[in-house]
Amino acid sequence: MRVPIYYGDYLRLDRLLSSQEPESAKIGVNAHDEMFFIIVHQTYELWFKQILHELDRVEPDFDSIPVTDDAMARIVHGLNRIYEILKLVVAQLDVLETMTPFDFLDFRDLLMPASGFQSLQFRLIETRLGLAPETRIPFDDKKVDEHLSQSDRATLRTVGARPSLFDLLNRWLARTPFLDWGGETFREAYRTAVKNHLARDAELVRTDLATTPDRRDRELENIERAIASFSEIFSETDEGGSWRLLPQSVQAALFINLYRDKPAVQPAFRLLTALMDIDETLTLWRYRHALMVERMIGLKIGTGGSSGGAYLWMTAERHRIFSDLFRLSTFLIPRSAVPELPPQIQQQMSLVYAS
Repeated sequence: MRVPIYYGDYLRLDRLLSSQEPESAKIGVNAHDEMFFIIVHQTYELWFKQILHELDRVEPDFDSIPVTDDAMARIVHGLNRIYEILKLVVAQLDVLETMTPFDFLDFRDLLMPASGFQSLQFRLIETRLGLAPETRIPFDDKKVDEHLSQSDRATLRTVGARPSLFDLLNRWLARTPFLDWGGETFREAYRTAVKNHLARDAELVRTDLATTPDRRDRELENIERAIASFSEIFSETDEGGSWRLLPQSVQAALFINLYRDKPAVQPAFRLLTALMDIDETLTLWRYRHALMVERMIGLKIGTGGSSGGAYLWMTAERHRIFSDLFRLSTFLIPRSAVPELPPQIQQQMSLVYAS
């Protein structure tokens, strides 16, 4: 017979609620907000644990060939849950900011040299999502893992050697069907449509009498850059130039965005949307975190020895993961100009229940 479980025992509340040990209390200093500071950051780590738990199911589902309909549903569900958790992580800063800079000074020096930078779980989230190692900004002129303990460093390196979610996305997009239309390909049809659209944009800029010469030159330069970036997508090699994704993967992502109303690609569109939501919310968290640190310590160095808010501002700008998906909007054209799908492709992408 199964023994009934008591609420406190199930949640291990004795261990959970006794794990807050303020350093100030150990030396007899009255720092009321240190308990609050610990609980907020422990809560962060619990949410990070749940995000990693979601990735534990997303990754093997996404790594399967093919990715089945059931697996896709689980992947999108997991990514949407991660997005909702990250929204909570951002909102939690509102609670943290009820602590004033003066309150923080009561115990700040007792934290050194510990720092949120040493959060292994957050580094694992970044790595498993696909933050490129070469884009990581050095911390105090050292690589990220050099600031971690030996065991944490080994864990991060082991995880970094596995395919990330970005890698899995890249491979999955490259396998996208529907791009070959028989005698014509999506690549050829859409390349022509976009070039015509950008050429019209350039002509409108040239003939707009209300535009100043300087602004006209800038806008024309932007259009030329867009054309060059678009051309990289159709490279004959496997290198995408300024794109992280493979050229065929970018083409597939464009196809999914353009024909997202078709039943066959609706799950794929929801997946791309969820990844962009996650990336955007992570970036928002970095910005909010940087603002909060500036509010708390001004121009002082962080407890871990960094330049405080300045370092966090840089990570918000450069530690993007799925920025290629955001760039796609540059090459979207009005629905009226989108190439019409051949009948056989239309049929393959539709839900048909009748024989």
